[in-house]
Amino acid sequence: MNSKKIGWALLAVVLLLTGCKGGEELTEPSLYEEDVATREGEYIVVGFSQVGSESDWRIGSTESFRSTFTAENGYYLIYEDAQQKQENQLKAVRNFILQEVDYIIVDPIVETGWDAVFQEAKDAGIPVILADRSVEVEDEDLYICWVGSSFEQEGIKAGEWLKEYLKKQGRDQEEIRIVTLQGTLGSTAQIGRTEGFWKVLSLQENWVMLAQQSGDFTQAKGQEVMEELLKSYEEIDVVVCENDNMAYGAIEAIKKAGKTCGPEGEIIILSFDAGRAALETMLDGDINAVFECNPQLGPLVSEIIMRLERGETVEKIQYVEEAYFDSTMDLESVIQERTY
Repeated sequence: MNSKKIGWALLAVVLLLTGCKGGEELTEPSLYEEDVATREGEYIVVGFSQVGSESDWRIGSTESFRSTFTAENGYYLIYEDAQQKQENQLKAVRNFILQEVDYIIVDPIVETGWDAVFQEAKDAGIPVILADRSVEVEDEDLYICWVGSSFEQEGIKAGEWLKEYLKKQGRDQEEIRIVTLQGTLGSTAQIGRTEGFWKVLSLQENWVMLAQQSGDFTQAKGQEVMEELLKSYEEIDVVVCENDNMAYGAIEAIKKAGKTCGPEGEIIILSFDAGRAALETMLDGDINAVFECNPQLGPLVSEIIMRLERGETVEKIQYVEEAYFDSTMDLESVIQERTY
């Protein structure tokens, strides 16, 4: 694949002409710190539309891309924060097309509604790479590949862990009352984690899902929803939080209600993402287990772009490696090695 790499002089003109969208100034790209005139050579120009900054995981993901797509690595990054609104992402992708970037990376807020804009990118000869969340389109050739986590497997891992944990606690025959704080409804992570956990739950005759409500992946909403659930259900044994930030909110609500959680508490807390703060919360005794969603996607996406630049083909679906952690593990050493 022959890249339309943009030299600095031309890029400066392009950004000057297209520097605003919807009345907002474009986020400064990664090469702003040096005088354009002192630069030589050409760079691979990448447009990246991120969901937002709603969680610690999302912040870690953004940093992974920012630290990978740098001048030192041969890139010019144009970054757009969609603030959790799909209409912002659609505008950002169309802006990238107008700026004739070489590659477009999208972490889609929801799975549907992408056919038209991805067709526009394809017509312009710009490859689209999906990161983290996936999409539903009629023609899968509208994007090159998807990179991220197997969210369904994460949900299955959580269910299997809970089954073994209850067995060790001698509670495998008890009625287990569960509530789930779901992520943004329609997002790939929400769909996969919900479906994965249900695959295990459906085989457990004594597990009862009392309620599933969206906390939109945020701590504030997670706390609000958990407060409502605690008022609605007198007995809750397990809270499945589809990301760490909602888990923090749920813990606050549980403590506010005069209840306890974690390995020594009344309520079992399961969380997803496994950021440093979640591991520290587990070390404090408030979370039972966290299931990793690795945000370090930037290097893998860069590797894919390099292969495409060499004219190679790439696999349509590519997963990052992930693990899980519970209170029985040496969490202090894991926390010290954590980069997010």
